[in-house]
Amino acid sequence: MGEPAIRIEAVDKWFSAFQVLRNVSLSVGAGERIVVCGPSGSGKSTLIRCINRLEEHQRGRITVNGVELTESLKNIEAVRRDVGMVFQHFNLFPHLTILENCALPQILARGTPRRAAEARAMEFLARVRIPEQAAKFPGQLSGGQQQRVAIARALCMTPKVMLFDEPTSALDPEMVKEVLDTMVGLAEDGMTMIVVTHEMGFARRVADRIVFMDGGEIIEVAAPGDFFDRPQSPRTRSFLQQILH
Repeated sequence: MGEPAIRIEAVDKWFSAFQVLRNVSLSVGAGERIVVCGPSGSGKSTLIRCINRLEEHQRGRITVNGVELTESLKNIEAVRRDVGMVFQHFNLFPHLTILENCALPQILARGTPRRAAEARAMEFLARVRIPEQAAKFPGQLSGGQQQRVAIARALCMTPKVMLFDEPTSALDPEMVKEVLDTMVGLAEDGMTMIVVTHEMGFARRVADRIVFMDGGEIIEVAAPGDFFDRPQSPRTRSFLQQILH
């Protein structure tokens, strides 16, 4: 199968005296779709934030496309070029148009000429089905539309891996489906994805494997059928009973 796209080996992470990740190991193949779930405070978001060095792990190793995340700024920049991230809150620039929000990162980070950056921005705004919103400002869009802009902005940087940190949790229920449908499309295109979410319907439909975390540890990793129908850990069973009923 070759080298994994992401390799996490025996990772520990502390916030002061509190250990938020405990001996976490996980390999993600190119094109694989991983859903990470678990109760609040289980370390899910911290784990994926460590994958592009938004958080620094203290022990263990994290390697992305063959590049290890260390103190080296060169390595960190190399990993971030390959990894797109979509957050719970959209993090769009309110004073820039939707087109500018998608074009400016390409211009600043990649040196892409403005016309080419805008053409690519329009391509991905069409990909997430909102090209007609290009001239508007974020405040003029719904939450679901803003999150789709955030996805388009990340895709404009041609990432090899996409990380999603609870991308629908700040949305009204009627807006969730449009964002999940966009993510399903990415999955069908073969994008390597790690998604932290409580949307279990999405997990069942899209994930190759589901990772259940609790107390900073990976408790169980399974294909969706086994995860939902034959969970092995009592902690997994308890979580599913709470979230599915």
